Amino acid sequence: MPGILRVLASRAAPVVRGRTANLSSAPAKEKIGVVESTVALGVFAVTILGPSGWILAHLEDYKKRD
Repeated sequence: MPGILRVLASRAAPVVRGRTANLSSAPAKEKIGVVESTVALGVFAVTILGPSGWILAHLEDYKKRD
């Protein structure tokens, strides 16, 4: 089994190494303001932490169900 993996890795390595990323170093077209950043960060926080907080707040209710 390790021999097969070694052969697959040796054949895949040049293909993976040969790819280059398309990066650009140009400045941003529009600057993002403080309000936009704050709103975006708030939406992300509520989206990620909201369901977790709901589950933790109602954990006892979930335990009581039979």
